[in-house]
Amino acid sequence: MSWRTVVITSRAKLDLKLNYMVIRGDGITRIFLGELSTLIIESTEVSVTACLLCELAKRKVKVIFCDEKRNPCFEAVPYNGSHDTSAKIRKQIKWDKKAKDSVWTDIVTEKINQQMIFLKYLGLEEYKLLEDYIENIEYRDETNREGHASKVYFNALFGKGFTRNDESTINAALNYGYTIILSAFNREIVASGYLTQVGVFHDNMFNYFNLSSDLMEPFRILVDKEVYKMMDVNKFEKDEKMKLVNILNKEVVIDGKRNYVNNAIKIYCKSVFEAINENDTSLIKFYRDEL
Repeated sequence: MSWRTVVITSRAKLDLKLNYMVIRGDGITRIFLGELSTLIIESTEVSVTACLLCELAKRKVKVIFCDEKRNPCFEAVPYNGSHDTSAKIRKQIKWDKKAKDSVWTDIVTEKINQQMIFLKYLGLEEYKLLEDYIENIEYRDETNREGHASKVYFNALFGKGFTRNDESTINAALNYGYTIILSAFNREIVASGYLTQVGVFHDNMFNYFNLSSDLMEPFRILVDKEVYKMMDVNKFEKDEKMKLVNILNKEVVIDGKRNYVNNAIKIYCKSVFEAINENDTSLIKFYRDEL
C-alpha cells in the first residue's frame, strides 16, 4: 500500500529507473514507487522526465506542482483511474438527486459536528452555537447552517476580526493545507473511476474539482487544528508546510480501525459512492480524530 509523501524543495532532476524514482540533486536518492502516494514539487528548478510522470500516473500517484512562491499551483490528473471508468461516469451523471441531497446533508452535518467538537475541546463557548446549528440543520442545508457555523467557528479560533479573505499567514497556511487535502481527494476520486468535475452539491462550471470540494468538507478541520497550533508563528515557511503535508500521515479512526489519513480518505470516498449508488446514507463511514 502506498503511503509516502515526498516533497522536492530544491534543484533536482527526477527520473525513473527499475521501479524507483531517482532524485539527482546534491546527491542521489532512490524511492520505490510502490511506497509513493503523493509527490509535491515545491521548487520551479526541478525537472521531471516524461517517463517518470507516465509511470506515476499509472500507479495513481498524485503529483502537485508549486509556483515561484512555493504555493501549490496545479496537479497532474490521469485520464482514467479505473478499468470501468466509462461505466462509472455514466452512472455518476445519472446519480439520483435525492440521494445526492441526502449525502450532502450528512456531510455538512458531520463538518459542523467536527468543528463543534474542536471548539468544545478548546473550551470555547461558541461550541454551543454549533450544537444548535446541528440540531436545526435542514435537508440539503437549505438555511445555510454551514456558512453560519463557519463564521462562528473561524472567529472563535482566530479572532472576531478574522476573515477567510485576509492576506494573512493564517490564511496562507489554511489554503496550503486545504490544497493538499483536496489533491488527496482528487487522487481517490479519479482512482475510483469517477469525475472530479461532477459534484454532489458544488456545481461551479469553473471548478474542475466540484466533487472533491464536496467530499473533503469534514477533513478540512485536520488542517484547521494544525494551523491553530501555528497561531503564534509569524512565518509560513518550510517547517510549517511540512507539518501540513504530514497531515496525510496522521492516524485517525475510521470503520473501527486506525488508519493514516491518506487511507481514511480512500475508505470514506468508497463509502460515499456506495451510499449514493444504494441511496443509503448509513453506508457513509466518517473518521474520528483523537484530540
